[in-house]
Amino acid sequence: MYIVMISPEIAPVAKVGGLADVVLGLSKQLMQMGHDVDVIVPMYSCMRYDKIEGLHEVYEQLWTPHFNEWRPEKVFEGRVEGVKTYFITGGNYTDRDRVYGYDDDLFRFVYFSRAALEFMQKTEKRPEIIHCHDWATGLVPVLYYDIYNALGWDNSRVVFTIHNNECQGLCWYGDKLLGMVGLHGGQYYTPDRLKDGSHNNCINLMRGAIVYSNFVTTVSPTFAGEMKTPGGGRGLDGLLNKYSDKLGGIINGIDTSIWDPEKDDRIAHNYNAETFVEKYKNKYALREWLQLADAWKPIVSVVTRLTHQKGLDLIKRAIYSTLEKEGQFILLGESPDAAVNGDFWRIKNELKDCPDVHIWIGYHEDLAHLIYAGSDMFLVPSLFEPCGLTQLISLRYGTVPIVRKTGGLADTVFDAGDVEKGEDKVNGFVFDAATPAELDNALWRGIRCWFEKPEDFNRIATNGMAYDWSWKNPACDYENIYNYIKAK
Repeated sequence: MYIVMISPEIAPVAKVGGLADVVLGLSKQLMQMGHDVDVIVPMYSCMRYDKIEGLHEVYEQLWTPHFNEWRPEKVFEGRVEGVKTYFITGGNYTDRDRVYGYDDDLFRFVYFSRAALEFMQKTEKRPEIIHCHDWATGLVPVLYYDIYNALGWDNSRVVFTIHNNECQGLCWYGDKLLGMVGLHGGQYYTPDRLKDGSHNNCINLMRGAIVYSNFVTTVSPTFAGEMKTPGGGRGLDGLLNKYSDKLGGIINGIDTSIWDPEKDDRIAHNYNAETFVEKYKNKYALREWLQLADAWKPIVSVVTRLTHQKGLDLIKRAIYSTLEKEGQFILLGESPDAAVNGDFWRIKNELKDCPDVHIWIGYHEDLAHLIYAGSDMFLVPSLFEPCGLTQLISLRYGTVPIVRKTGGLADTVFDAGDVEKGEDKVNGFVFDAATPAELDNALWRGIRCWFEKPEDFNRIATNGMAYDWSWKNPACDYENIYNYIKAK
């Protein structure tokens, strides 16, 4: 079937988080399954143009409504790791040095949403599936059904994926925002359309996408359930319960052409589950790179964006707790908040003479790969985590995850003490509450197992490597959804 992905991001060209990896990885796998897939993204000035093959202009004047005028945008086509991708200009809206974080983000992405549909309309692209992602493309289903259906384009079905419901596209000047792209009248200020359920006189783009889409997915079954509760729904729980018959959770995959310890050319030594002992050569290389002590100690690592969601206080606690438990600790990450970075710089300076800790404020792709390969345990203490990719990568590399039981972490990591799962299924250490005591307990169980029961520890590690964490299974689930809504 013909599928068009409409997204604000695609890795590695315009990447902020996991959404970009999902769009690329899912698109590649669907193509391998025989589907025709296009991706449409904004043409940011800050993109990695060196990661695009054969970029060339394919549409010179894409007239797109913008308040009381029509603007002529350009459309370029190129290949991103083999995926045909269209890039739409947006004047000042796309001439930016980052993807998000501007006061006019709502206008930027609503304009892009209309431009993407206008491009498909004028080039007579009629995908069977339009798959849009997160709040930035939340108006796509509304525009499609309220404008383009009336123009004779009625064969497409729309899937909307919620990667993170923390940002929903709230707008207190909805008349102006919707009017910019040709949607008029107070008809949208009702609960069964775009009116936000928690704020008066406010529209919610994600809410509109849930109402108008043919199917809504999120990135793990547990998170799909959490979103239907007051604590996890962030104001959308009532709506999602109403539309629960078209809501589903699918665990993300990882791109195994990039994340594969058997073939990864960024690590010191390749290995697999059968040659697991070779993994420890990467531990030596990691210690040499970061100048950690060569001691009989486990390495606990964290690779993350340092945001509130990721459990910053628990990460700080884990640094000291790991050292107290005779382990070594590595952190690779940075925050969009300078104050958060400053806090971790303070800890880095405080522990600068300790041979068992290294804190790297920033990001380094080669180092990230070696951390996954060379560490013994990988910590993900998120306060909430719709899916999570880092724990999937750590599992594939045989690095035992220690995670909080939430969202996709609960769906992918099974505690070593879970007798119902059985010895051949458990693959990590899990704690429930986001408290120092629970974190310490999980860390202690993991570190003690490493010291006292190495055979059990290695079995837990290789259990994680045994499962297929690629996009093969998730893509089949999406294919089933596409076929389901096509038949309705």
